[in-house]
Amino acid sequence: MSDQPVDVLIIGAGASGAAMAWSLADTRMHIVCMEQGDWMNPADYPTTGKDWEVRQGAEYSFSPNKRGRVTDYPVNDDDSPIKIANFNGVGGGTVLYAGHFPRLHPSDFRVRSLDGVADDWPLDYQLLEPYFTENDRMMGVAALAGDPAYPPKPAVLPPVPIGKLGETLARGFNKLGWHWWPSDAAIATRPYEGRDQCANLGPCISGCSQGAKASTDITYWPAAIRAGVELRTRCRVREITLDEKGMANGVIYYDADGNEQFQAAYIVILACNGVGTPRILLNSRSERFPDGLANSSGLVGKNLMLHPYASVQGVFDEPLDGYIGPAGCCIWSQEFYETDADRGYLRGYTMEITRGRGAVTTATAGMAAGKIPWGAGHHEAYGQLFNKTAGMVVICEDLPELHNQVTLDPVLKDSDGIPAPKVSYTLSENSRQMLNHGMERGKEILRAAGAREVTADAPMAIAGWHLMGTARMGTDPATSVVNEWCRSHDVKNLFIVDGSVFVTSGGVNPTSTIQAIALYAADNIKKRLTELFD
Repeated sequence: MSDQPVDVLIIGAGASGAAMAWSLADTRMHIVCMEQGDWMNPADYPTTGKDWEVRQGAEYSFSPNKRGRVTDYPVNDDDSPIKIANFNGVGGGTVLYAGHFPRLHPSDFRVRSLDGVADDWPLDYQLLEPYFTENDRMMGVAALAGDPAYPPKPAVLPPVPIGKLGETLARGFNKLGWHWWPSDAAIATRPYEGRDQCANLGPCISGCSQGAKASTDITYWPAAIRAGVELRTRCRVREITLDEKGMANGVIYYDADGNEQFQAAYIVILACNGVGTPRILLNSRSERFPDGLANSSGLVGKNLMLHPYASVQGVFDEPLDGYIGPAGCCIWSQEFYETDADRGYLRGYTMEITRGRGAVTTATAGMAAGKIPWGAGHHEAYGQLFNKTAGMVVICEDLPELHNQVTLDPVLKDSDGIPAPKVSYTLSENSRQMLNHGMERGKEILRAAGAREVTADAPMAIAGWHLMGTARMGTDPATSVVNEWCRSHDVKNLFIVDGSVFVTSGGVNPTSTIQAIALYAADNIKKRLTELFD
């Protein structure tokens, strides 16, 4: 037990917690970050061995339920066609993400004004632009300046080479006259800030043993720790506590040995993702907040957004060298990003071109689909698939709906006895129409690029990587959980800085925007220190 308060206590050492800690460090306050996972050792990543594809589906699986590491917590996602993906450890989800690094578009902050659905954000792209730029520098983003889908933005490093596969699909886009551009990637294409450049191992989504991919354990955290931030691992927070005035005064957590501990704090910041954050808030019940901490609006856990994904794959006659290069970063298209009422749905999606499959995945997927037989003909059929597949994922904007939510499971608990989160999510008709449109357009592109065989599937089940909306920001305490700079309406020294605060989801990966918001919130805390709790 520690009744001696720290100045700032951050819960979660992932994308947003790391950015927040680094930014606040120049205040010289005593800042402690608690992470329930461990430091990762890149030498242990699957990419260091030939069995990486097997391990990627086991102890490095996206799903905490499948990984079952001691540092994970289970998630009941039976009531959702999209299964939750996360990672617990220093770096959080950035350890296993693909490094795909788009920003939200300016229109994403004005969905109500533009399309009459959802709500507008209480901030905009222009306000966040300097924080996007700062975050790009810290993460070392590789990009090609001039993408017409965005306002002008600088490139920190040269873009990831698109390779033969990217060139092939780009020709398909060109034939149709549709937008495409090299992906923004949080991957070092040159030696950068002590990180080596990408060696084109390919399986970024099982941890980058090269250190080229910008996970926050090797970007923000070394700088934050040098500046005096204290990072404590294997600290699983159960609940946030309050004093008699209704201010947060610390957390109850379990240490690595399972012992209950208390840490006092003057400021508490949640950075645990769109499932982990509402879990802690809902578990922090008190006489003042019987329905969960900071939940006077009743919106904690509500409006969960997950980004429905479609997969479109094509088989070509010629080798594409698709197993070479970052798996999720090649080219993207935002031809269908903005609303067109003639398409039968509102808002839009991004097409993210993915590289080819590895050797083992080609075999297992081909056999599961009946394209590769056992016995005679096995090798010949395999040769028609390996290094000859290419495709894309269609990442669809998910509009907020109250019934999509995170609650506490009445039975399932983690190894310390803390109630596990339960996810209840249904796919909207708008999302279904968007997925169908994206699959058809994807097929067109692959055929135009020369694919001899095309398949599509949606929604992808193991695609719950992007967890947003469950503690949304806004100016009205009745319709939001935090204000426009991420401070709780109900508890003036409680902040939330992860994807929970998203008002809408956009049609792109959210990590860049999550970190920009964390830097923006940190800047506001620093500017308002003398009046922070007013």
